[in-house]
Amino acid sequence: MRKVYITGLGFISSIGNNAQSVAQSLRDLRHGITLFEPFQREDCPVKVAAPVRGFDVSSLDPEDWTLPEGVSLRREVLRGMSPHVAYAWCAMREALADAGLSEADISNADTGLYAASGGSPYMLHGLLTRMNDHGVMRVSPLAVVSSISGTLNFNLVAHLRIKGASCGFSSACASSAHALGFAHDEIVLGRQKRMLVVGAEDCNRESILPFASMRALSLQTDPDQASRPFDAARDGFVGTGGATVLVLESEEEVARRGAKVYCEMAGWGQASDGHNVAISHPEGAGLQAAMQNALRHSGVQASEISYVNAHATSTPIGDLSEARALRRLFTEAGLQPAISSTKALTGHGLSLAGALESGLCALALRDGFTPGSANITRLDPGCEGLRILRQTLPEAPRVILNNSSGFGGANVCVVLRRA
Repeated sequence: MRKVYITGLGFISSIGNNAQSVAQSLRDLRHGITLFEPFQREDCPVKVAAPVRGFDVSSLDPEDWTLPEGVSLRREVLRGMSPHVAYAWCAMREALADAGLSEADISNADTGLYAASGGSPYMLHGLLTRMNDHGVMRVSPLAVVSSISGTLNFNLVAHLRIKGASCGFSSACASSAHALGFAHDEIVLGRQKRMLVVGAEDCNRESILPFASMRALSLQTDPDQASRPFDAARDGFVGTGGATVLVLESEEEVARRGAKVYCEMAGWGQASDGHNVAISHPEGAGLQAAMQNALRHSGVQASEISYVNAHATSTPIGDLSEARALRRLFTEAGLQPAISSTKALTGHGLSLAGALESGLCALALRDGFTPGSANITRLDPGCEGLRILRQTLPEAPRVILNNSSGFGGANVCVVLRRA
């Protein structure tokens, strides 16, 4: 099969808005969680989130937004965007520059774009409220494309003049991992030479707080204790937003351009729990199958895995389910790969998670470190026997599994290998 490499990365995240700052946060175990001003109300039991910095996208009118210095968007472009699309636009600029790609390199039949987001509940609520309060014809003509779940790919494909394959993915917290997997296959099958993969989410009341009624969000008021995957006292996840862009290219295209690479994407696998609409299988059956499928597809043995970036969101049920799947795959075979959840630092990005964490893994492979799992005071007894890192190690993993799981029991595992 054709080899596929990651040649460019772009980040807008709670732990940094470029690859350098993100890598340093991972090394230092520096999180981006804070008391979130929109949550500081008496009727809101959730107090913390992991927002991105450098943006003010609180207005329903994008023309009133404040974007980072140096970012300029024409009015007609801004009008069709939601907050997470603006994040993705900035991350895309970084990723394309990082990969050394020009407009001509990406606006051709050989380059495609796959994206994943949950849309913008914030913008959609504003649209419907205005329509109901002021009349059907008093709504912006671009209100629909700026709010529904395809807004991310609508905007990027149009404004980047993408002419290859394009699609949006919707499998909840596995969405951008699915986008990454199917983008990999487009290149392996020879359909595309290059794919841009984007995951992005808003970070506001409307995108995060609906999870509170599911008892899925942490009620901690101390940001240092709020997101603690695998800890015995974990009580839920911390919401975040932002964007991550990964540039995938074929081996031939890398050679032709003389491009630098972060790592090889060796393959991926997926499987479903077939269990519950919202809760992961208690034994992690679907996730274990996804990991096994990923290893098989990649031609990698379990003994070659040196690090697992766990999906672990810091929920009581989900973390334990994943721990059981990891134990059956590795420890019962006498294997001890390092394991951590970077969500202790970034928060949980929902459909963004797979792309974000694959990007973090690519940084670790290139820069030579293994991220630790922060904020563990007392390891959950159900995780005993697993080699869960509590500090970042100054050594590069060789082969990484990156896990993602979503509602409905969707599970995706991506295999990344040192180039």
